[in-house]
Amino acid sequence: VQLQASGGGLVQAGGSLRLSCAASGSTFRINIMGWYRQAPGKQRELVGIMDRDGGTNYAGSVKGRFTISRDNAKNTVYLQMNSLKTEDTAVYYCYVRDVQQYWGQGTLVTVSS
Repeated sequence: VQLQASGGGLVQAGGSLRLSCAASGSTFRINIMGWYRQAPGKQRELVGIMDRDGGTNYAGSVKGRFTISRDNAKNTVYLQMNSLKTEDTAVYYCYVRDVQQYWGQGTLVTVSS
C-alpha cells in the first residue's frame, strides 16, 4: 500500500485546513485509515482514526475541532481541521492499517499566532 498525502500549509490561529490522503496498491483489505502527528521535540501521537464502518477515535485535544472522513470507493481519508491552534503545529502523517500498518510521507501544518 502506498499513501499520498496533501493539503498541509501555513494558517493563522482560528483558521481551517483540510488534509487528504489517497491509498493505492493492494487496498482491498484496508480497515483503519486516519492521522497521526508529530510536533517538534515530541513523540508521534494519534490525531484520529476511522474504521471501515465509520467508527472513530479522536485524541481529546482535537475533539470537536477536527473531523475525519473517508471515501472507501476512492481509498481516501480526509482530515478537516477547524479552529486551529498554535499547538496543532506538527507534521501530520497519514496512517492506514490492514494486516500491517503503513505511513504516509508527512505533511507540515504550521499554525501562526
